[in-house]
Amino acid sequence: MKKIVLLAALLPFAALAQPLNPTNNPNQPGYTNRSQQRMQNEMQSQQIQQKGMLNQQLQNQTRQQQQQLHSQLQGQQLQIQRAQPGGQMVPNSNPGTLNSQPGSSNIRR
Repeated sequence: MKKIVLLAALLPFAALAQPLNPTNNPNQPGYTNRSQQRMQNEMQSQQIQQKGMLNQQLQNQTRQQQQQLHSQLQGQQLQIQRAQPGGQMVPNSNPGTLNSQPGSSNIRR
C-alpha cells in the first residue's frame, strides 16, 4: 500500500520530466530525421560528382568541335588559295597556326 501511495505522490513529477532526446522529437519545430538527412547528403554529393562529369564531357565536346571547325576552315582556305588565278601556295612551316606572323601570307604572287 505504501508503494502505491508513494507512486501516486511521484506521478505528477513524471509529467514534468524531459524526454531522453529532446532534439529528436518529430512534434517539435526544427526536427530532422537523421536517415533522411543522410540520404539528402549522399544525393547532393552524387549530384556534385555528376555535374563535374558533365562539365568534363562538355569541355571535351567543345574541344572536338573547335578542332573540327579549325580543320574545316583550313581546308576551305586551302581551296580558296588554290582557286586564285596565278597563285600557288607555299607550304606552311608552322601548321599549328593559320598565320605564323601577323601580316605574313602563304601565297606567292
